[in-house]
This record gives sequence, structure tokens and C-alpha cells, in this order.
Amino acid sequence: MKIRRVYIGGWFQRTTLHLSEIYDFLREGTSGLELDPKKLKSLQKALAIKSVELKVDGLEHIELVSSNGISLKVHEDGLIVLRRDYGIGDNLSADIKILTEYYEKKLSPAFSYIFSLGAPVPKELANIKTVYPYFVVVEDTTREEITKLMESFKEKKYFEVTGKRFDLFRGDKFYIVDMKEDLGHCERFIEEQIFLREFKGQLHRYLNLHRIIWERIAQVKERGNIKGADIGEFRDKVQGYAKTINLIEARINQMGTYLHTRERIVKSDENLTSFLSLLEYRYETLGDTLDYLKQIWTMTKNYVNSALDLFSSLQAQATQNSVKNLTVVTSMGVGATLIGLFTTDSIPKFTMFGIAYFLALAAIGYFANKTTNWFYARKAYNISDIDYDKDIK
Repeated sequence: MKIRRVYIGGWFQRTTLHLSEIYDFLREGTSGLELDPKKLKSLQKALAIKSVELKVDGLEHIELVSSNGISLKVHEDGLIVLRRDYGIGDNLSADIKILTEYYEKKLSPAFSYIFSLGAPVPKELANIKTVYPYFVVVEDTTREEITKLMESFKEKKYFEVTGKRFDLFRGDKFYIVDMKEDLGHCERFIEEQIFLREFKGQLHRYLNLHRIIWERIAQVKERGNIKGADIGEFRDKVQGYAKTINLIEARINQMGTYLHTRERIVKSDENLTSFLSLLEYRYETLGDTLDYLKQIWTMTKNYVNSALDLFSSLQAQATQNSVKNLTVVTSMGVGATLIGLFTTDSIPKFTMFGIAYFLALAAIGYFANKTTNWFYARKAYNISDIDYDKDIK
């Protein structure tokens, strides 16, 4: 077996505007935004850039070569692919580690900083650790050698595809591509595989996030009632869910454009003709999955909004009840004062008894207020809402 190259990559929605900002940063270590110039230079220096160039080939993209032998492509739609050529004496595990650390510890922090302004990435997504697909391109190999290589990385074969130009063996996060022809064609195929996998991965994360949000709200609703003291806290949580949903909804609505653009480019690329049998159907099925998820997300948004309205109404009800009782207590105190004024025929004077009487009334009012708040904080309010069929998830 002869190992030729190792690839990793990722994808997050970007545009040609973002690509221009990335290019300015990689070339000059600058940004048109109000970011710390020293930090920009430091992040650029950490990338150890040997050369960087802007090219157009289907999609506009940047090609970068680092001083430690890493080749990087950043496409205008956000696809990032890192490559390291395998040489004599190299170690595959070491190469994978070098690529991964470059991506996670140098490239990702740099891009995160230059795009740190504007709409945030929801924390539910920002905290997810991405598992990159590792692609290993080999030549002159056998099935036994490929099986042995996978086992050395504790990978089990999911499936294999045999073609005229390549054989593909896929594990969980490990792919082996046995190339029979041009390496350039192989790289284009790998780029599309990374895009499709990342696209599917994002859809799956959004589906799981829908489930998490739905269940957290449903757990409270299924109790049938909620204490007045808990209403405000849970309403704040629901407001946070609503903000997250709005941010993610925008991301989901963007995804269709990227998918169709990639599909059109692949079908017009003669070098990818032999790969269409493996790629073409996935664009269609991912498009169907995206449409399904849009409908699910619309339902989730409506569910969260209805929950927000419900808990806002309960909070208003609890506040109104508390205010009513405080009004009664206050009215009693005012009434007692007026009766005292109307039943005396002399000018009031300060006396020890009067001061003590005033303090007693103030104490009664204070404890009446505390008692009222305590009562309504612990009073249970009924939660009633439309039940949804969970089978549609």
C-alpha cells in the first residue's frame, strides 16, 4: 500500500463577501472591522503562511500553503479542506494530528475572531465538538491492507463503493480512497464528500436541537401546573429558546442555496462525471431532508411562541393577584388613618404610644406584603395547552 495524501475539512455557511475578508486577513493580517490589529497579526502569524492566492474554478476559492506542508482551500460557500501530502517516513497518525491541530488551534480561532461581530452562533451549536471526516488517499493496495489500516484506527467498515477511477471504503469518521487515476479528480470528489457530510451533520444537529427544546418545554407543561415563583424563570428560558430558534431559522433558510449551487457545479464538471453515481442522489435526498427540517422548525417555532404567550399570561395573572391583595392591605391602612383623623377634635401630637402604634401598623403592612408574596409565589397555576403528537418528529 502506498499512502499519497491525507485530508480533513469542514463547512459552515459563508459567501463571497466573507471570502474577501478572509483573503485580506490571510494576505495582510488586517480587517475592515473594528478588531484588535495586534491580535489579527498574531493570529495570521500562527498560520505560518508560505503562500496564499485567490482563484476561480467553479467556485471562487483561496489556496494557502503553510510552512509545515499543509495545503488549505477555502471556498466562497464556506467549505474548508486541508491536505497534507504523505512522504517517505511519514506517520499517518502524526499527519492526522498535525492537520487537526492546525484546523482547531490555529485556523478556527482566526476565522472565529474575524467573524466575531454580527449575529452570534447559538451556544447550543457553538459548544458542539465537530468530528471531522478523515480521508486517506492510497494506491496499489488490497482489501486486506485496507481492513488492517482501518482496524489500526479502531474503525469498522460501513460500506464500500467500487468504481473505474476509485474504490471507496468508509468507516465512521475515516474514509479510505483507493485511487486508480488522477489525484486532482480525487480531490474534487473528496471536497464534495466533505460538503455533503457536513451539510447532513448540520441538519442532524438542528433536528436534535428541536427535540431538546421541545422536550424541555413539554416536561413543564406535562406537570399540569407551575408555582408562581417559577413562572418568571421559565419564561426567561423560553425567551432564550425563541432567540435561538430565530438565529437557527436563518441558517436553515440559507442552506438550500448552497446545496443547489454545489449540485449544479458537480453536474457540469466533466472530471466528476464518474463520481455522479455516488454523489448525485445525495443532493436530492439532502434537499428533501432540508425541506422536512424546515417544516419541523416552523412547528418548533410556533410551539415555543405559544409557550411564551402562555407563561407570559400566567406571570401577568400572578402579578395581578398579588397587586390586588396588596391594594386591599394598603386600603385598610389608609382607612384606619382617616378614621383616626375624623374622630379627634384636637391637633395630633407625637406620643410614645402613637409612635409605637405607627410602628406596629408598619410591621403589619410589611408582614402582610411578605405573606402575600409568599402565598402567590407558591400558588400553583394550571397549565393548559394543545397537545402535539410526538410521532411526527
